[in-house]
Amino acid sequence: MEVSSWDGTLSSRDFQVAARALAENWKQYNPALPSWTWFPCLKQPSRLSQEQGYLSLEKICPVGSNKEHEEKAVDEEELEPVDDATLVESSGSQVCYYDFHIIYSDSYRVPVLYFRGYYIDGQPLGWDEIEKDLPVCSSKVLLESKWTFITQEEHPHLNRPWYKLHPCGTSEWMKLLFLGDESLAERGVAVEQYLVSWLSVVGQVVGLRIPFEMLNHHKS
Repeated sequence: MEVSSWDGTLSSRDFQVAARALAENWKQYNPALPSWTWFPCLKQPSRLSQEQGYLSLEKICPVGSNKEHEEKAVDEEELEPVDDATLVESSGSQVCYYDFHIIYSDSYRVPVLYFRGYYIDGQPLGWDEIEKDLPVCSSKVLLESKWTFITQEEHPHLNRPWYKLHPCGTSEWMKLLFLGDESLAERGVAVEQYLVSWLSVVGQVVGLRIPFEMLNHHKS
């Protein structure tokens, strides 16, 4: 399909194809990080139902988070006598992780990024703590559009509150993204490249970056 006649959306079947491509590329170019995993699920099980699911990336420590400061503090205090129980308690209250899920939206026909933050003991992070881990550019946008840019809603598959980046306008800027890339515009809409290109933009909002090699993988 030519990019000029494409509306920027993705079918649920193509989403699965793009999901597999992202998971494989991520594993190849980010071997030191946890892998994206596909979790299949059926909202309404029946013989006619098409298998649905979502991508999951779990236990990611945000860049520049308190974990780095904590490790430096521990190194500086290694020579001082420390009560082990106190050290575990204080460090446990600072180390935090994030889980990211990419879920297909049937209404918008685009992927949506859901995420949650939690301490090492499983206690969920409050919004104030999460906001501190967001990149500066995202924090500025949040000051202007706090609950339209990032909202807290029930996870469509887990039925628990998660934060999500609102998908409004995704199809429009995805089309512009493909039109703006000469190699993509010439070759047409590459389904396998969709989520990689999408995550290169959306991931920056939450500090989740991808290597340039992943972006160039399907262009070469």
